[in-house]
Amino acid sequence: MFQSINIVPRWIIFILDIIICVFSLGLAYFIRYNFDIYNIDVAAFSRNILFFIGINAIVFLSVKTYSGIIRYTSLQDAHRIVLTVLTVNAIFFIANLVLLAYGKGPVLSNQILVVNALCSGSMLISYRVMVKYFFLYIRNIRIDKRKVVIYGAGDMGMAAKRNLDHDTAVNMSIVGFLDDDVRKTGKVMDGAKIYSVDAFEKFIGTHDKIDDVIIAVNHLNVDRKNKIVDICLKHGIRVLTLPPVTTWINGHIDSRQIKQIKIEDLLEREPIKIHNDEIEEQLRGKRIVVSGAAGSIGSEIVRQLSKFDPQLIILVDQAESPLHELQLELQEECSNLIFHAFIGDVRDKNRMETMFKTFQPQYVYHAAAYKHVPLMEHNPAEAIRTNILGTKIMANLSVQYGVQKFVMISTDKAVNPTNIMGASKRIAEIYVQSLFNSFTQSGIIYENGLSHLNSNRNPEKTRFITTRFGNVLGSNGSVIPRFKAQIEKGGPITVTHKDITRYFMTIPEACRLVLEAGSMGNGGEIFIFDMGRSVKIAELATKMIRLSGLVPNQDIAIEFTGLRPGEKLYEELLNDKENTLPTHHHKIMVAKVREYHFESILKHIDELIQLSAGNNSLRMVAKMKELVPEFKSNNSIYEQLDTESTISN
Repeated sequence: MFQSINIVPRWIIFILDIIICVFSLGLAYFIRYNFDIYNIDVAAFSRNILFFIGINAIVFLSVKTYSGIIRYTSLQDAHRIVLTVLTVNAIFFIANLVLLAYGKGPVLSNQILVVNALCSGSMLISYRVMVKYFFLYIRNIRIDKRKVVIYGAGDMGMAAKRNLDHDTAVNMSIVGFLDDDVRKTGKVMDGAKIYSVDAFEKFIGTHDKIDDVIIAVNHLNVDRKNKIVDICLKHGIRVLTLPPVTTWINGHIDSRQIKQIKIEDLLEREPIKIHNDEIEEQLRGKRIVVSGAAGSIGSEIVRQLSKFDPQLIILVDQAESPLHELQLELQEECSNLIFHAFIGDVRDKNRMETMFKTFQPQYVYHAAAYKHVPLMEHNPAEAIRTNILGTKIMANLSVQYGVQKFVMISTDKAVNPTNIMGASKRIAEIYVQSLFNSFTQSGIIYENGLSHLNSNRNPEKTRFITTRFGNVLGSNGSVIPRFKAQIEKGGPITVTHKDITRYFMTIPEACRLVLEAGSMGNGGEIFIFDMGRSVKIAELATKMIRLSGLVPNQDIAIEFTGLRPGEKLYEELLNDKENTLPTHHHKIMVAKVREYHFESILKHIDELIQLSAGNNSLRMVAKMKELVPEFKSNNSIYEQLDTESTISN
């Protein structure tokens, strides 16, 4: 009933404020004369009341004390009232001084003014606060309200509580705070008690059912966040997060901005610090090509490159619509920079040469690739042509047109590959690495099986750098978006194997490391990234279901479908100290890999590319295994080639 009460008209608040001020003046008179009404000059009192009403009315109208909604009274309203009271009494005080100067008595004695100021100020604020808390009380006694605990008893938590308390659209009642600061434990903030995080489970057991926990802490440690979420999931409590304070509107949060915590929030790691000054020094004013620019990795590389004030970024991709969307986004976000969308296939040498000849790039970030393991297992020719031929064309043109640095984006699946995609990326790594080694030693460019001196360019200018990393959160086709879609459809969630694990990092994190590695590379290195801890995919699926407020294998089934062709059960550990060397960045290592003779590699790769023009997949894959002896197929029709090789040996 009370929620439907209309906001009281302003004129009623105005009249009510005047009445309270008149009552305050009368109370001040009684206090001044010790409640002896016979000592009060009634005529003077009546005259002063009229003066007092007039001056208060003028000041109230000027300061607009009546304009606020009483049930939402804030500190700002209290400041306005104090200013009004002081102004009114100051006017009378000045009038007394003027009258005293002319030898006349005061309008109101200073004792009455002081008492009146205290009484009127406290009364005007008090009745507003009483109305405010009355509505809060009425709102909070609703039976169906969700009981909420806010994690974080700081400014953000306090602001969140006050916003939620006053938002009639939110069916929440804040019953307490959680905080890591033991000094706050047991204290009360805005009517809600603060509890220790370590005593969270005990708190749950001693209170009525807690429905939600809202995390109101910026940059919360991921381990701490996971601990809170695990406790909440164990007790069936929904976990919500607040958006960054910078997105709040005039310091107020919209209830629609409160979202359920996402699995990506729990897989994040501590922010990576990179040497922005060094990167900017290299990239400022440069012309940069990003191949595969419309993809998830390529587009993020473009966004991060835009922060370093390049002269021009050329966006190369064959996907028209995604490239157009990226260009529109960049035009809005980075209107001060120049971007050029260049539609073309990295396998088309003539088209790519047109791009190099036109823009004369100084840096190339080569992210264009086919990456889906099962698809490439069934289409080896496309993996060879895109991942190997495309890289070969881009690398050769980079040397031919004097590119300073060529940074290739590879994958952890290139380590001891068990599938065609990983093997194709490993062969591409071998090509660019041996190409660089050949150039630095002889100054000779090899192309189409022949060699010729490049008299126009110094091949030592082009430094080839390779970066490897694993799965990225939110990339096109990755497991998390797929699980989300399956949950939205009501299940089941399909997991290939109950023991399968993967490493994850966020797209921005991976791209920051790509830029850092690209800046530190001198040429020929294969940089690998610290991927953190591996994640069991079955546990990931279970947690995603629980975060959606559902019960695994009850509301949403989890089905195990078996490993897909070429799929590994466990990815290789990238931070094995026996196979890596450290760099100045603790998240980046240099892989120790064997070197290849370029002429031999070129011959084999050209043969492989020629085979890709035919239809004999077995011959193509056999040639790949010849190039990469550690390539052993897994759960694939090409396992027979490994058996034949073993028998022949």
